[in-house]
Amino acid sequence: MSASASPSDSIMQLSDRDRRLIELTQEGLPLVAKPYHLLAQQSGMSADEVMCRLQRMQECGVIRRIAAVPNHYKLGYRANGMTVWDVADNQIQHLGPQVGELDFVSHCYHRPRHLPLWPYNFFAMVHGADRDDVQSHIDAIAALLGEHCRARDVLFSTRILKKTGLRLKARE
Repeated sequence: MSASASPSDSIMQLSDRDRRLIELTQEGLPLVAKPYHLLAQQSGMSADEVMCRLQRMQECGVIRRIAAVPNHYKLGYRANGMTVWDVADNQIQHLGPQVGELDFVSHCYHRPRHLPLWPYNFFAMVHGADRDDVQSHIDAIAALLGEHCRARDVLFSTRILKKTGLRLKARE
């Protein structure tokens, strides 16, 4: 954004075609060999236009990402734990990506502490076949963080929560 541009200049206006694509993909991409072609057929656009519009919406921040969201339980991961860590602030930028690269971590975050009750500033979601498996993964993260970790805890999942983002209501 240039110095003379106002914040509203960077906001993307959704066209009816963009909105239709969002409505068609809110529950995920179709599970077919060529999902963009099916979306094109459903929306009356070409597959190239569908892909260009989705890419533009992603670049503008309307769509955060296009990614697979697996059901960990169906993949055999029966135990999940959100690990929380008190890591030296000056090490997060260095250590965070290393933790995020571990194959048993689905996502990790740098978050503000809420002292004095919550000293943790680094979160990593860990998946395993059972709690012992998750604990071994936690130990691996602890070894990676080493002296930069001052405290840790884990919050185990007790049930599956439906994960959804913002949903647009279909226009009538």
